[in-house]
Amino acid sequence: MSHETFHAEFKVVGGKLVVADLTTDGRAITDAKISGDFFMEPEEAFFDIAPALVGASVAEDAPGLASRLDAALSRHGSELHLHGFTTADVAVVVRRALTRAKDFTDYDWTVIHSPVLPTALNVALDEHLLNEVVEGRRGPTIRIWEWSDRATVIGSFQSYVNEVDPEGVAKHGIDVVRRISGGGAMFMEGGNCITYSMYAPLELVAGLSYVDSYPYLDGWILESLAAHGVDAWYKPINDITSTGGKIGGAAQKRTAQGLLHHVTMSYDIDADKMTEVLRIGQAKISDKGISSAKKRVDPLRRQTGASREEIIQTMIDTFVRRYGARTGELSEHDLDAGRRLVEEKFGTEQWRHRVP
Repeated sequence: MSHETFHAEFKVVGGKLVVADLTTDGRAITDAKISGDFFMEPEEAFFDIAPALVGASVAEDAPGLASRLDAALSRHGSELHLHGFTTADVAVVVRRALTRAKDFTDYDWTVIHSPVLPTALNVALDEHLLNEVVEGRRGPTIRIWEWSDRATVIGSFQSYVNEVDPEGVAKHGIDVVRRISGGGAMFMEGGNCITYSMYAPLELVAGLSYVDSYPYLDGWILESLAAHGVDAWYKPINDITSTGGKIGGAAQKRTAQGLLHHVTMSYDIDADKMTEVLRIGQAKISDKGISSAKKRVDPLRRQTGASREEIIQTMIDTFVRRYGARTGELSEHDLDAGRRLVEEKFGTEQWRHRVP
């Protein structure tokens, strides 16, 4: 029976590096080595980790693997302390090894700071650029949006009438656009938030659950915010929060081969106008940190004291430094393809009201 070897590395967000080297016979793990720069006590507990993985099915999911590890380590009782990682993190790196997942550094990334474009075109470009990556016509790409119009972008599965107030839309001249990813509605005026999209092969998140994929994909964003003094983290599933309150949220669309990951963070939003445009229930208002006494939602402006442009430049610099990315631009072909998609899909009433 032939044997295969597998290797993966996983940097825990806010923690340490965990590395898995595995051998399988095609059905089960026959040999395992776990290593990394983490800490654990007592020291002898470390030598219980790898044997606990041997015999596990190659199809075992991450929770199942974590349960194996917890059972093996339980004999150490209250003396057991893991620092910089958890058994769940070990399970994740094992799954990523077995699925031969790719890491950011396995790709040649391009970072695009988009010119100012209509919001409908920004949304259309998400579909176009995702397809370009999946078809191999471009490498994985990060695109930071710019726009000057007033718009509300609703998630792929949201009900138009449940999310948008037609009187507020008419009063403030809002363009309502539906995107291809899930998640909630975003109130977007030029300069009031920071939005970016990531287009990558699906193998980038192989072995990761949806919950685990969000902080993994946005570790560089959390580092960028930290450079401006913001202690931020992910609140499952897809909210970015901090010691100063909620900052923003993320959404994804996964295809058979591709991944669109989309993030919007509030910079300086007119909360009164937003509540006139969106049908925001009291629970959501509380979650977004909006009170009736506040006129603006401005976590990034307030917490950083930096301009929107400065934060975006830090984002670009951080991604380029971490992953060896290069900067690029949208081509006329990209823009033309996006405009066609606006005419054929994203600008149509049929798409806008696909969920009435």
